[in-house]
Amino acid sequence: MPDTYTQLTSKRSYNISEAKLKRILEYNERLKEQLELPRIPVSEASASLVEYCNATRDPLIPSLWGTVSKEEDPFAPAAGGSGGRTGCCTVM
Repeated sequence: MPDTYTQLTSKRSYNISEAKLKRILEYNERLKEQLELPRIPVSEASASLVEYCNATRDPLIPSLWGTVSKEEDPFAPAAGGSGGRTGCCTVM
């Protein structure tokens, strides 16, 4: 009986150790993948963001860009429809 208990305990410990090793190896692979991702300095990323914001017109900031005509405004309600309603649903 003691031999069986010892064998079960050692087999269980082996399985736990094997599972831990598998998790560590998977984590190591994920870290390697992250290491290979292209990176740029924060100063370069922020300069690119500022450049984009200055070059791209935003219709939600009329004080900066001026008013936008209804044809150019992507947030204006769509023209057309029946009975003056727009869209397919009516909220009451």
